[in-house]
Amino acid sequence: MITQGQHWLVRVVRQAKLQGADALDVKSDLPLTIAWQRVCALCSIDTDTLAAVVASAFRTTTANLSAAEPTATKLLPASIARKHMVFPIRDRERYLVIATANPTDPDAESAVGFASGRMPQLEIAPPEAIERAIEAAYSVDGAVESILRLVGEGDVRLVSDTEAEKVSLDEIGSPPVVRLTNAIISEAIRQGASDIHLQPTPNIGVVRNRVDGVLRNTMQVPLPVMTRVISRIKILSKLDITEHMRPQDGSMRVAISDRNYDLRVSTVPTRGAEKCVIRILDTQASKTLSEIGLPARELELLRKQLKRRDGIVVVSGPTGSGKTTTLYAALGEIATEDLNAMTVEDPVEYELAGLTQIPIESKRGVTFASALRAILRQDPDVIFVGEIRDAETADVTIQASLTGHLVLTTLHTNDALGAIRRLSDLGVDPAAITQTLRASLAQRLIRRVCPDCAKPIGAQLTTEENRLEQEFGTRPTVRAIGCDRCADTGYRGRLPVVELFVMSPEVERLVLAGAASTDVSVAAIAGGMRTLRDSALERVRAGETTLEEVERVVGEKAEGDGSEPAKTSIATTAAASAKPEEDASPSVLVVDDDSANRLIARALLDRAGYKVVEAENGEQAWELISARPFHLVVLDLDMPRMGGREVLKKMRSTPATSSILVIVLTGTSDPESEMELLEQGADDYMRKPMDPNRFLSRVKAALRRAQG
Repeated sequence: MITQGQHWLVRVVRQAKLQGADALDVKSDLPLTIAWQRVCALCSIDTDTLAAVVASAFRTTTANLSAAEPTATKLLPASIARKHMVFPIRDRERYLVIATANPTDPDAESAVGFASGRMPQLEIAPPEAIERAIEAAYSVDGAVESILRLVGEGDVRLVSDTEAEKVSLDEIGSPPVVRLTNAIISEAIRQGASDIHLQPTPNIGVVRNRVDGVLRNTMQVPLPVMTRVISRIKILSKLDITEHMRPQDGSMRVAISDRNYDLRVSTVPTRGAEKCVIRILDTQASKTLSEIGLPARELELLRKQLKRRDGIVVVSGPTGSGKTTTLYAALGEIATEDLNAMTVEDPVEYELAGLTQIPIESKRGVTFASALRAILRQDPDVIFVGEIRDAETADVTIQASLTGHLVLTTLHTNDALGAIRRLSDLGVDPAAITQTLRASLAQRLIRRVCPDCAKPIGAQLTTEENRLEQEFGTRPTVRAIGCDRCADTGYRGRLPVVELFVMSPEVERLVLAGAASTDVSVAAIAGGMRTLRDSALERVRAGETTLEEVERVVGEKAEGDGSEPAKTSIATTAAASAKPEEDASPSVLVVDDDSANRLIARALLDRAGYKVVEAENGEQAWELISARPFHLVVLDLDMPRMGGREVLKKMRSTPATSSILVIVLTGTSDPESEMELLEQGADDYMRKPMDPNRFLSRVKAALRRAQG
């Protein structure tokens, strides 16, 4: 007789008339694994035998976990599998076969059906075996291993800040997350990236590299993987990995192919996760002024000012415009053995022989102003100040230049004449400005057309090129096309466009008289100053860049005439908006050459609150997928101009798109063909004609699985 409070396993083994079953006393509130172990012990059987008994009692079969299809795990999130101790074995379009140790749990069946969009069919397996299968299939390390198979691994070695000896990361440990972190860093350096962005979104983690000033999507990984990678980077950067609610800054030095790189790491808290940005500094990449590509006219004028032994030379521009690179090149030319050159920087970005370089350490009281005062007692000839940020630093800089020192520095201003306004805002007297400011160089970096794929423009211009020609008054000479060498961007490498102002008697008179900025600008241009816009257009006429790039970097009109922004192609528009969506509404791309199917899918998805984009063929779909991180792609198989199978293959073989969910629409009813699609990387499939309710259920289930 079964008493109230007895476990359901007691009824099963008594019905099977197992030895010792009548004496069993197993309470219903015991954890499932312990209940199975106790029943096996008291009945003198193993867990496999008990599984067969349970399967017979519930008129099902025992599960063969070793024969589970890897594609089935895509249909059930790890959180559901672990919570209800179930493991997906086979997918049969309408049904999902799962292994369970408790066939009496209705909550598990409901959760599986809700998450997978399929009706669950139960098979029985021991709880310990199910737990092992779940860990093997759903562990983060397993997900990382699959990503590494796509991206390969990079040879990255950590270099101590205080020792020249290089320490292999293998000595620290080599789990998959360590190898993936190495791969991310080495791939960014291989691409020539200046920054790596590890950015979480509501459903995925996106790795983006800034190459030639433009962010490129490089990889998508599950959020748990992204979290572990960021934790690994924080450990290497000596940051507090237990602190997730405040910004942190750190650094590390790595060696790749026997070349050292300094990595500046910054983390900030976002909703539910941390974002990490890594600035890559090549410690051996310093160049001369000739090598950085300054225009010949401005190069000659700048070198003339650098030969002076007093005064201030300013390089201005926004972050990432190459200011520090230009000043290091200048220092490399003038810091000879007969001069004492000293720098104060935050941080020291490049190590130059023959220079005394002082890093800012605010916690120890080493600021720009205090370091400058100390430097003045070191008998310097040339001083480099990383940036004039405040009135105190500005005042000490002016004093240094007035006492017979040449000072090189940077300011955050939009143009060359902005240096006058900025120094004035910091409280510097106009007379002191005119007496000390020798030259001001405003700089931007503009992408160079790829020499392997750029094509000369003939007599026929496109509509966009016509618009830009009218806007800038300059005819374009080359067209950016795109190839494997430039990652299909049409550009490779960057060039400086500059605006060099040299103090003249007329400008000095206007500044002392308190003249308007426009009057000062007119006088500087009349004196020979070439604007950023003019410098950029000279690059266009020389066939080094395009008007599209000039518009992106310099703007439509330097004078700000308020004209309409440029229209762009699908790829350009998508790339410009390649930042992942910050809100919780997933973005879905519907790809089908049948407009009726697209219309139905869009209506259903719009009503459900998703962001929907359409593509009518495979080529258009791949252009969009390459440019922005969709959460899900609904993909038809049979289409002109690249079929769905080819799109799926490209997505799964490209790190940047390998983690995007894909639901395939197929007209076949062949189970082998459908299993082949899942093996090739599809996350789910649906047969045509499309059933609206089932379609929406499958979409929701796929996104829930990803989020889980």
